[in-house]
Amino acid sequence: MLPKMLTLLPTFLSYFAVAVALIVVFLLVYVNVTPYDEIALIRQGNTAAAISLSGALFGFAMPVANVIAHSDTLADLAAWGAIAGVIQLLTYLVARFTLPHLSEDIPAGKVAPATFLAALSLTVGLTNAACMSY
Repeated sequence: MLPKMLTLLPTFLSYFAVAVALIVVFLLVYVNVTPYDEIALIRQGNTAAAISLSGALFGFAMPVANVIAHSDTLADLAAWGAIAGVIQLLTYLVARFTLPHLSEDIPAGKVAPATFLAALSLTVGLTNAACMSY
């Protein structure tokens, strides 16, 4: 058992490293697309910012996890991860269109629109993950 695990360790580390890189890049892009600084708001105790960013992060991570479970190459992971990120960004833009005051509501700490955004991000992420089948 241990020898087999040791032979698979480089593959695990490769996929994990690419997944972490994808998550970091997604977070950097996402927080720069939104008109408010989620990280600063979260540090100030803004629950709405924490809810909305958590939903986006989970919505992105679900398809990435599905691709890891089913892909054969790191290139597949990177490509599908990029697609998942774009879809999450589009989800945010749809939410902003649906809730025109979202860019003021999140910094104001309004939890209802943040919860809607998180639920929308999770729903789209789950659907996205299911569509990424091999």
